[in-house]
Amino acid sequence: MKEFLDKFCFYVHHLRTWVWVVLVVLLAWIVFASVRGCKSAHTAQSTTQDEREAQDDDQRGSDKEQKAKTKTLVFYPGKNIKCADKFRDRQDKHLSAAKKIGLTKGPKDRDEAAKMSGKLKKVSTNEIYVVEDLTYSVPYLVPKAAARLNAIGEEFQDILSRNNLPPYRFRVTSVLRTNDDIKRLQRSGNGNAVSNSAHNYGTTFDLAYTKFVEPEGQDTYMTDDNLKLVLAQTLLNQQRAGKIYVKYEYKQCCFHITVRE
Repeated sequence: MKEFLDKFCFYVHHLRTWVWVVLVVLLAWIVFASVRGCKSAHTAQSTTQDEREAQDDDQRGSDKEQKAKTKTLVFYPGKNIKCADKFRDRQDKHLSAAKKIGLTKGPKDRDEAAKMSGKLKKVSTNEIYVVEDLTYSVPYLVPKAAARLNAIGEEFQDILSRNNLPPYRFRVTSVLRTNDDIKRLQRSGNGNAVSNSAHNYGTTFDLAYTKFVEPEGQDTYMTDDNLKLVLAQTLLNQQRAGKIYVKYEYKQCCFHITVRE
């Protein structure tokens, strides 16, 4: 009987060992399969994104080739402007000017901003600039800032006209941020979504320096880089006249502008 029990314990011990081995191998296989699946999904997603970007590049290249066949490329002959050197007004300057001429208290949400007709003026797409569909801001400025935006648009068009260039329009990409806009931006992980931004006072707006809006019915065209130079010259003139503060934002591809007076 004792011999039988010894053998039984021996087999049980070894069986338990083999069970643990099988469980460990099974767990390792599950982990490996999961990691491999994630990598495959990521690779597929990356490939899809790469293919999409390649298609976009091909389309842009095709558009440029087609444009070159039907239209004449023209240039603004101005001197090159180093935007990172010229437009480096500090955030404290922007904020000080915003507090001086802007709202004392920003609107809670979009509905409240729309009701502040006495303090704010709505800015809309017109013949001199385009206001994009705004996700994290609303198209309202204090009257002085709205007037300055129009002045910038008019000077931009004047430079183009004086040089016999087509009347492209620049894009307004960010305007007044409500309290709700700031919270949503912060939740999205945007590092620029600070609670005390010049965008909160209705004095500040961003102008994109890429993807200018091309006019219809023209037999000439310009490059974005050359149009960026026209916009930079416009802002430099306004900055030197003491009308605005400007910060060149490379990552956001825009000029961050606060009206001073």
